[in-house]
Amino acid sequence: MNSHQMIRQRDSLPRRDILGVPVVAIGWDEALDFVASHVERGEFLRLGWLNANNANMMFDRPDYRSALDEFVILPDGVGVDIASWILHGSAFPANLNGTDLTPALLQRVGKPMRVALMGSRLPVCEMTAASFREIAPQHDYRVIVDGFFKPEEQEGVLKAIADYRPDMLLVAMGVPRQEIFIARAVTPAHCTVAIAVGALFDLHTGVVPRASMPMRKLRLEWLSRLLHEPRRLWRRYIIGNPQFLMRVFAARFGGRKGKNAPL
Repeated sequence: MNSHQMIRQRDSLPRRDILGVPVVAIGWDEALDFVASHVERGEFLRLGWLNANNANMMFDRPDYRSALDEFVILPDGVGVDIASWILHGSAFPANLNGTDLTPALLQRVGKPMRVALMGSRLPVCEMTAASFREIAPQHDYRVIVDGFFKPEEQEGVLKAIADYRPDMLLVAMGVPRQEIFIARAVTPAHCTVAIAVGALFDLHTGVVPRASMPMRKLRLEWLSRLLHEPRRLWRRYIIGNPQFLMRVFAARFGGRKGKNAPL
């Protein structure tokens, strides 16, 4: 597939405008197949997510908002589902959060891949790699660096990534640093698919406990995280969630709700 065909494939994805960000509106299996096809064909892709907190952050960080333009963006959480109801009349077809989608993607791709992990704390990164080896043993996993390298060390980090040239690069450095790093520094010379995975490593290994399955089914995972880390997350959820909804209502009734259109 040439570059023009690749662009057409990406442009064919249905999307919904959420506060100016085109968010892909597809089902679970379709999302897995879309990302897996990029790996299997060697097509470069930057993959990220939008949730209520990220949407709020982009209003204060124009560099982060600009970085999102370089990504295919998937929906994460109940907040963007509510926004989709308000702006477009229905929820997204699936909650494609990275905590569940990324391990499922590793299992979906049968072709042996090189998978690079970077971010979080080094022991957590190593534990995540060990866990991934158990659930998707067909791949080779390599930890590149933790999430606390200094700016002057970035050139060496990028060289280490390029030397390994992973099929999939998982970057867990937190929003917005991970997206800005991927958008500005990661190119097809470094990897095939670069994914901004946020707190995936901490949640996958249990360093930060996930909500129980009943709470997840009720779409209350955010509440579980708030109860577990109230001092760190109270502002994100108690202030941030209403702020996000106010912005959505302003977009809806201000006539800027966006349109369903191809990405």
